[in-house]
Amino acid sequence: MAIYLDCAATTPLDPRVREEVLRYLDEDFGNAGSRTHEYGRRARAAVERARDQVVAVVGASRGDVVFTSGATESNNLAILGLARHGEATGRKHIVSTAIEHHAVLEPIAELERRGFDVERLTPDAGGAIDSAAVQGAVRADTLLVSVMHVNNETGVVQPIEAIASLLPRDTILHVDAAQGFGKEIAALRNPRIDLISVSGHKIHAPKGVGALVVRRRDAARPPLEPLMHGGGQERGWRPGTLPVHLIAGLGKAAQLALDEHDVRGRRCLEFRERLLAGLAPLRPVINGDPKRSVAHIVNLSIPGVDADTAIEAWQDLVAISHGAACTTQTYTCSHVLSAMGLADWREEGALRLSWSHLTPMPDLSAMVEAIEQVCRASGSVTR
Repeated sequence: MAIYLDCAATTPLDPRVREEVLRYLDEDFGNAGSRTHEYGRRARAAVERARDQVVAVVGASRGDVVFTSGATESNNLAILGLARHGEATGRKHIVSTAIEHHAVLEPIAELERRGFDVERLTPDAGGAIDSAAVQGAVRADTLLVSVMHVNNETGVVQPIEAIASLLPRDTILHVDAAQGFGKEIAALRNPRIDLISVSGHKIHAPKGVGALVVRRRDAARPPLEPLMHGGGQERGWRPGTLPVHLIAGLGKAAQLALDEHDVRGRRCLEFRERLLAGLAPLRPVINGDPKRSVAHIVNLSIPGVDADTAIEAWQDLVAISHGAACTTQTYTCSHVLSAMGLADWREEGALRLSWSHLTPMPDLSAMVEAIEQVCRASGSVTR
């Protein structure tokens, strides 16, 4: 079986998280909204415990957490949920970036269709957004600034803390933290960040659960309107019976990510160093500034080898991606790499390898040999 190197798409379920999920499926299966018996009370206690576990990662309060189906829903609630307030106040300007995940790009495009004015900033060649450019784009009528924490394709960490320090007090700051939550801790604890989108399945929790942190600032929370109605759960922002088993799993995963943060980070960094050293004979070019990147994602291009060829050559060795696996069923040029202004051969050859602290090291010599064999057969070179 090929070694799984696509953890930026989804992570394997931690056995300890699985145990927590099964408990609230098989034993404490009550509805968290049922307050008249022990089953419901246990379910409610699990949900509130999970809130504490999630906010411990970002330094927020229990009441700031809204559980959702994942970061995509959280992004939609954070962005589209501000539409009515923007229209009512005349603040219809939004600042974002050209490298956001489609779960941010598309809700913002929807607001643009509704008459909002959107400015999308481009990154430098290393994949980072300039915080001063964000500040310069903000106007008196700017409602929202939405900048991701860690880019899902390149792994480049964006200057969230610097951006937060430069914004006017009345501008709402949203951060899509799907790739950084539980991995890059300090930035998300900045109290100036108003909205944080969280994904469970990026931190070894099940798919289908996430959260939106709606942080209180100056005694008030961002003026969100719900996208759905009925039931009144989650402060009315996200109605429906709570999936207690998934929420408990997210909480457990968040707790483990925080408790084991240092150990996981070291293991991922060691993995990265060994991986790049082993692939060095292929002369890979890294797409994204390595000095600004997380330890668990690398985007690289091998000279003379396109992405499809490399993936096919490695199919029995590693499972990798050549784009953002959750965006489309059709392989298209990466909007992230295009925004970075990379040469065509780097875009066409871009491979994303991503791992976790649980990932075993693949056979790097075999990976190098597989590519060199393809190049020999085609008469091309890898350098």
